[in-house]
Amino acid sequence: MIMECIPEYQYAEEWAEISAKYNLAFEYNEFFNPLLLEDKNKLEEILHIYESLGRDTSKDTLHGAFLDITVSSSDPLIKKISDYRVRQSLDIASKLNVRGVVFHTNYLTDFKSKPYRDRWVHENTLYWQEICSEYGNLCVFIENMFDDTPELLCRLAENLTDSKNFGVCLDLAHAHLSKVSLSGWIDSLKKYIKHIHINDNYGEEDQHLAVGKGNIDWSVLSNPDLTRNNPSILLEVSGKDKVLDSYQYLTGKNYTGIIPAEQTL
Repeated sequence: MIMECIPEYQYAEEWAEISAKYNLAFEYNEFFNPLLLEDKNKLEEILHIYESLGRDTSKDTLHGAFLDITVSSSDPLIKKISDYRVRQSLDIASKLNVRGVVFHTNYLTDFKSKPYRDRWVHENTLYWQEICSEYGNLCVFIENMFDDTPELLCRLAENLTDSKNFGVCLDLAHAHLSKVSLSGWIDSLKKYIKHIHINDNYGEEDQHLAVGKGNIDWSVLSNPDLTRNNPSILLEVSGKDKVLDSYQYLTGKNYTGIIPAEQTL
């Protein structure tokens, strides 16, 4: 199973050492920032820093643009710029030779309208079918953001079964903020989970605490339905200390299929 951390380009060489020492792949998080995406010189500078490390990036992933991205929008201008940012993310991922890109569901959870929700499923199905076909060299992972239930993501995943490079990214911390239990999320999405984000919180806001520092019951990681597709797992926390704290917590608990007991820091 691939485990990942979030590097910082300012300390790229140090993160490369951590990656090599603990066998952690990267999930690049700089490239979802729209201000960076608009700054061509800075973008090229950061790409050059990562490329100059000479790492094997074939196990890495990249978090794609998600701020204000609505590929199912009925507004053609919003849809156009959303598509532009998605493709920009995928092109950056191709340049870095990573294996996949994470995007968000980004629907209005408080819009309790069946036509709206049905349209979201329909439009997203058409859109991601096209993207998966066009970018067949990359995995496309769709992540639950602050979704109220797994329903729409599950419907989308069912519609994209034939797109072999599509998968669900289950963010357990986001799911913990919803009205559905973590086991409920896993049961609904178990056939489609190919990537997982983990960090901790207290069920009230997206705090991105180190794993074990909130009140999420991490015994959920032993659920075989969560790991049935051998998903990759991102320790989605910022900074070396939080990454190592999370890793040590998981190692100490020895959750089946996550980190072998003998693997220590």
